[in-house]
Amino acid sequence: MSDYMESLGKSAKVAAREAGKLGIEDKNRGLLTIADELVSQTQFILEENQKDIQAAEERGISTALIDRLRLTEDRISAIAHGLREIAKLDDPVGGVEEMKVRPNGLRVGKMRVPLGVIGIIYESRPNVTADAFGLCFKAGNAVILRGGSDAIHSNLAITGAIKEGLKKENLPEDVIQLVEDTSRETAAEMMGLHQYIDVLIPRGGAGLIASVVENSTIPVIETGTGNCHVYVDEFADVEMALSIIENAKTQRLGVCNTCESLVIHKKILMDILPPVVKMLIKHNIEIRGDEEAVALESQILEACEEDWGMEYLDRIISIKIVDSIEEAIDHINTYNSGHTEAIITNDYHNGMKFQREVDAAAVFINASTRFTDGFEFGFGAEIGISTQKLHARGPMGLEALTTTKFIIFGDGQIR
Repeated sequence: MSDYMESLGKSAKVAAREAGKLGIEDKNRGLLTIADELVSQTQFILEENQKDIQAAEERGISTALIDRLRLTEDRISAIAHGLREIAKLDDPVGGVEEMKVRPNGLRVGKMRVPLGVIGIIYESRPNVTADAFGLCFKAGNAVILRGGSDAIHSNLAITGAIKEGLKKENLPEDVIQLVEDTSRETAAEMMGLHQYIDVLIPRGGAGLIASVVENSTIPVIETGTGNCHVYVDEFADVEMALSIIENAKTQRLGVCNTCESLVIHKKILMDILPPVVKMLIKHNIEIRGDEEAVALESQILEACEEDWGMEYLDRIISIKIVDSIEEAIDHINTYNSGHTEAIITNDYHNGMKFQREVDAAAVFINASTRFTDGFEFGFGAEIGISTQKLHARGPMGLEALTTTKFIIFGDGQIR
């Protein structure tokens, strides 16, 4: 292990102990000052972000992925707003969740405590740098961030503003550590820092997440890839379905809660397919469908098996025609990534059946998949959307960045 990575780990471990002692007023004061600092440094951050954008364009990166990378005044303002919203949230640290009295008089309870040092390996999206810091810090943790080389200038600028805000409030600056060496070697070394990092969270594409899960010696929380489906039930309102599909697919292409797959019940097919195709073509979305869809609409290309499980993050969508809600649920559970699924229906029983039987972190009835988001769920910014089932699932807010310890009160009991 390099001296560089070990020094980051040691510094973060020390800082985590300091962060765990901070009260809610100290943490909130720091978050508010950092938010102001980010806004005051907007021009510099944009200049640094432009270096990353220019490099991405020169490499021929897709427009959807460049959108993930791009910062604007509004996006920086939104990042700052997110930190201010985190400051308004209740602090989970120190909360006692339950207290039971045993027959021998011992009082046994559970208290929320920080996880310690959280490592995050992520791609593009420089807003993650601030969002992740804000949540980790509010939950009393230190964080080691390893972003991609494509966003290094943006991440350095944002980290610098965060450290400046911490310095102004006399708070430990080492609660945020940015891995400035973005080589693959440092990523591999970070996955082996088990003596310093308590949990590792990958945020990015399927390849990154798989690599971290397979190679990390640190416990991993998988976040994720989003092959999100919208199922148009036979009892759907067509106008509602069109509106939701348009929003879910076209509002932002390069994010994990975008709809990548449509599933349509055969009984509503002739009502919904023509206007859906017309709307998607208007947005320059390539449509890939099964044999039945291709036969009905000449603008639909034939899908292959790979399409059903694909997170495109691009102007592409798949369409599958089904004969029943049971077939729809089976198709979704076979190919989804455990992220977000939605049904459009006016039938109560079908809606309840879909929510009960679809295996995903978030399941919507008559709403866009784009709402799977920590801010939209009232958590402030999110650390990621967990697609696993242990510890945390779905958008991860403050509580997901804590653990519990047992606290026991006695008056002289012995066993």
